[in-house]
Amino acid sequence: MAKDDILSEIKQAEANARDVVGSAIKEKNDRISKARVEAREIVKQAEVDAHKSAQSTLRSAENELASQKQQTIEQGKKEAETIAKNAKAKVDQAVENLIKEFERAIHA
Repeated sequence: MAKDDILSEIKQAEANARDVVGSAIKEKNDRISKARVEAREIVKQAEVDAHKSAQSTLRSAENELASQKQQTIEQGKKEAETIAKNAKAKVDQAVENLIKEFERAIHA
């Protein structure tokens, strides 16, 4: 093989190598860009999911609090009714005691 042929093949091999390296760099950059886009989409979706989860948890807690509030109100009403009944029964007894004391005071 002649010197010129060898030099020509070396130059061609170098050109091919530059093309391969250039293509590899372009492919690498494209993959990095795609990965960044995907990462942004994943983060965005995670934020949306986290917001939905937080809203769901908040609604659940609000419902639980409303339920507990209603139970507390109902229990308070029952206790108030019981206290009122007991007080009413004791009013009659207190009146009787007052009348007895008054009569004793008069007869004394």
